[in-house]
Amino acid sequence: MMQNVHLAPDADEDDLYSGYNDYNPTFDTEDLENDVAFQQAARTSHGRRPSGTAKIPGTPTLRPLATGFGDGVARPMTAVRAAGYTRAAMRGSPFDPLGQGRGPISPLEAKNADSAEEKIRQLEKKVNELVEESCIANSCGDLKLALEKAREAGRKERVLVRQREQIASPENLDLTYSVLLNLACQYAANGMYAEALNSYQVIVKNKLFTSGGRLKVNMGNIYLKQRNYSKAVKFYRMALDQIPSVHKEMRIKIMENIGVAFIKTGQYTDAISSFELIMSTSPNLKTGFNLILCYFAIGNCEQMKKAFQKLIAVPCEVNYDDKYISPNGDPHTNLLIEAIKNDSLGQMERERKSMAEEYIMTAAKLIAPVIETSFAVGYDWCVEAVKTSQYVELANDLEINKATTYLRQQDFKQALETLKMFEQKDSHVKSAAATNLSFLYYLENELAQAANYADLAVISDRYNPAALTNKGNTIFAKGDYEKAAEFYKEALGNDSSCTEALYNLGLTYKKLNRIDEALDCFLKLHAILGNSAQVLHQIANIYEIMGDPNQAIEWLLQLISVVPTDPHVLSKLGKLYDNEGDKSQAFHYYCESYRYFPSNIEVIEWLGAYYIDTQFCEKAIEYFERAALILPTQEKWHLMVASCYRRSGNYQKALEKYKVIHRKFPENIECLRFLVHLCTDMGMKEVQEYTTKLKKVEKLKEVREQRIKSGRDSSARSRREGNASGDSGGTKGERLNARLKAFPETSEPYESSICKEIDVSYIDPLGPQAERPKTAARKRAEEDDFADEELGEDMLPE
Repeated sequence: MMQNVHLAPDADEDDLYSGYNDYNPTFDTEDLENDVAFQQAARTSHGRRPSGTAKIPGTPTLRPLATGFGDGVARPMTAVRAAGYTRAAMRGSPFDPLGQGRGPISPLEAKNADSAEEKIRQLEKKVNELVEESCIANSCGDLKLALEKAREAGRKERVLVRQREQIASPENLDLTYSVLLNLACQYAANGMYAEALNSYQVIVKNKLFTSGGRLKVNMGNIYLKQRNYSKAVKFYRMALDQIPSVHKEMRIKIMENIGVAFIKTGQYTDAISSFELIMSTSPNLKTGFNLILCYFAIGNCEQMKKAFQKLIAVPCEVNYDDKYISPNGDPHTNLLIEAIKNDSLGQMERERKSMAEEYIMTAAKLIAPVIETSFAVGYDWCVEAVKTSQYVELANDLEINKATTYLRQQDFKQALETLKMFEQKDSHVKSAAATNLSFLYYLENELAQAANYADLAVISDRYNPAALTNKGNTIFAKGDYEKAAEFYKEALGNDSSCTEALYNLGLTYKKLNRIDEALDCFLKLHAILGNSAQVLHQIANIYEIMGDPNQAIEWLLQLISVVPTDPHVLSKLGKLYDNEGDKSQAFHYYCESYRYFPSNIEVIEWLGAYYIDTQFCEKAIEYFERAALILPTQEKWHLMVASCYRRSGNYQKALEKYKVIHRKFPENIECLRFLVHLCTDMGMKEVQEYTTKLKKVEKLKEVREQRIKSGRDSSARSRREGNASGDSGGTKGERLNARLKAFPETSEPYESSICKEIDVSYIDPLGPQAERPKTAARKRAEEDDFADEELGEDMLPE
């Protein structure tokens, strides 16, 4: 074979592509069948290898490959096959070293869906999907769906475990742990604490779950919700023992929970020990505040001061003001800063700062009255302590809160003095103090002072919506509604969430009779505040003014769902239903109003009249007696009670009631007429007595009316004579004669009243009685009233 080897000549060294199509005949595989040495090597090495022997990946098999070159000379060993330089390429085949011309690759072998391994893999995937869906539903607030998904995941996971046992496949402990933990969390979220505890116990007792011990914290939380504080503390301590010291934050939180549980049980000393340990290692605002509460509960004033100093020493870790200041006046940088001010991180920082301020303010208000001899001295100590801390800006807020506390104690003088101290402070604090002063003077109806301080507040801070609202209130009180509306609009322009300005603007529009705009204001307020009783009442009132009683009723129904015991709202609903002709609904709401406030005369009168209209006079007596008890000097209600007795047929009770009324009001003519009528019908001897009294009362009434009439005539005549005489006037005697002439010359009215026939007719205060229903019975023969009387001779015909 060596004679077939051709070496490249030296002359072709400059040709880069010379010999490209030449090949070494050593790599010719077509004559391997005739190569005795190759066939011998194949029979001795590869041919005798046992079939099916596995080769360890990554370890090459070292065996000599005996080949020969034609004459039996051994071939050199090669690790690769030919790179495509074959004789076939010389026969017209295209050069394709990558095998791209061989056509598409044969498809992969399809998975066997019926195999046990594939079924387990699909079931495991389904379990994971259910756990994820359960967590997503919980985060969206759909707790019921989250629990259903968690239960389904638990059922499928148990099926998966059984299938793994059948094929002796190793268990997936991570999947089992996640399923059980999610199920326990969903039970706890749905308030099913017993089931949650059972699920947690399954995890905790399984030794294969190495991190299951820390779940005792969750079990302690459940016991805390169940108010089983002793068990909660037990499980918290067990969890604390199993958590290594490297997890510092988790241990601190567990100790906080232990302290809270001790507070719930009243063991303040043990709680103080936990909180003091936390404040010495990793202080935080919540623990410091709880420590102050514990010292306040046991009454240790000195420790309260120390705990307050520890609280204000806790770093806020929020450098809000310096962070958002542009180092240069670049407009682009300013836009970026404004954009990131309201991102989620900025909101979190503001919330943290607000929480810190709330803790400090609440603690100061709590301990100020008890740490010193007086409330004012204690507040001054808190203010001085805050001024030396990083929360120095809270000192002014504490001073203003001090003035507010004076107001709650009805000490207006001290409140005014405290607020007036801020007149020399910076503009922001001055505006806040002036706003409170304006409101105080407004409540005391000192509108001039209120207006002055409102002006000061607006000048100090034009963008203070509370100051603009107070300014609008002072102008509203003076009756300048247009100008007041302008200030309310400006306040809303500065702060669209200023509900006070929006409410007052609606009232201003009502005063200006701009009903549609007032309705828009109150509807916006309803969208902001939701179930505000005042806003709902205003909307209902506006619809009533607009003549839409159905809408007014709908809004009042919403209002009584917020304040179901308000008697005035219930009576208003009864009145609207009564105007619409729905007596049954009106009666229901009037009865409810009477039940909550049985002293409303309007409601009492309506209910009494309703029972009279429905022919239940006995039930009306109860309401009219209540009205007579509320207004004992008005004879109207006493007469109604007596009339109810008379209409119900109880004449004896009616007579007794009329006698009582006569003793209380002896000059009441209606009562005497009823007495005369009843005594006459009952044939009693007192009829003459009451008739005489009736005559006297009527005569006295006529005399009074005549005197009133004469006095009016004389005064009118005197005015006319005075106008005619001017300033000349007359003598004293002439003026006296003029007055005497003003009286009637005769006493005819008095003489005629004696001879006048007594009018014993009466008017029933309850109105005419209802007619009896007509029946189908045969009409009786009419009796002649004069049948038994003898006619005189003068009546007979001639």
